[in-house]
Amino acid sequence: MAPLAILRSFQRGRFVAWRVIDAAGETWHVHPAAERRPNASLWQLVLSFRSQTTAERRAFWAPFPIESVSKTSLFYQAERIPDDALRELIVQRHA
Repeated sequence: MAPLAILRSFQRGRFVAWRVIDAAGETWHVHPAAERRPNASLWQLVLSFRSQTTAERRAFWAPFPIESVSKTSLFYQAERIPDDALRELIVQRHA
């Protein structure tokens, strides 16, 4: 997996996907984000999913059950998420 610095690299006017997942007959680009709600001490992982194969570009955000006191630790934990877990989120969303 690529380090976080590379995850946000910019190439030809677009962000390079953190992960590319094939699910539900489509190709999805996945990007991680960290969210911390007001008065919360933990950062929560939120994932952005963007379809790349349909004429109508579908997209959605999904929280993932990983929390941490630091964003760095959160993104390191995200690196260990298996592709099958991401695929399952996509399938659940579009079932």
